Amino acid sequence: MSQAAPSIVIIDYGSGNLRSAEKAFARAAAQTAKPRDVLVSGEPEHLRHAEHIILPGVGAFGDCADGLRAIDGMVEALNERVIKDGKPFLGICVGMQLMCQSGVERAAEGRPHQGLGWFDAEVRAINVPAPLKVPHMGWNEISVAHTHKVIAPLHGQDVYFVHGFAAQVLSDDGAQDIAAVTDYGGPVTAILARDNYIGVQFHPEKSQAVGLSFIQRFLEWRA
Repeated sequence: MSQAAPSIVIIDYGSGNLRSAEKAFARAAAQTAKPRDVLVSGEPEHLRHAEHIILPGVGAFGDCADGLRAIDGMVEALNERVIKDGKPFLGICVGMQLMCQSGVERAAEGRPHQGLGWFDAEVRAINVPAPLKVPHMGWNEISVAHTHKVIAPLHGQDVYFVHGFAAQVLSDDGAQDIAAVTDYGGPVTAILARDNYIGVQFHPEKSQAVGLSFIQRFLEWRA
């Protein structure tokens, strides 16, 4: 792939699940008006040429946050390209959670792990009534309360979730970023969105045709 060409970059920071994400994004990219290559990379330099950036995530919040920060310059590159330059960004599952202020999963001595801080929310354990179980695993319908052209077509669709923690907003300002919820013993944040960045708690790469259509819309989006 030419460095000068617009690119789709999936960030590799040791979180796993990269192969299925790469395959899904490559398949969706091939269906766009201007097909592009998908690059899986742990190099902050590659974000300089990225037109769309994806942060996947599987595992515990703290481990993923540590993995991201272990890459010299990656957090700075993300803030520059996403927050400063306004490039479209998608966080998936723990990748979405890392967009929040903090997460309490495996937090030592009550001190939450710090996230990127793009959403005013904290990632906390899901509490559900019996007979529901945690982790929340399987297909659930989402309810969209947003006119965002990438997100709105998901309203009423079933998508695939695997998670035991979810984002809980910390302020009225944070509540405005909730673009969609799912019902799992009560409302659970399914999508957070603001400006040029979107976080989804579900796995679009595992959500079959609905997920691929969502990925394609994201890749065609110019924020």
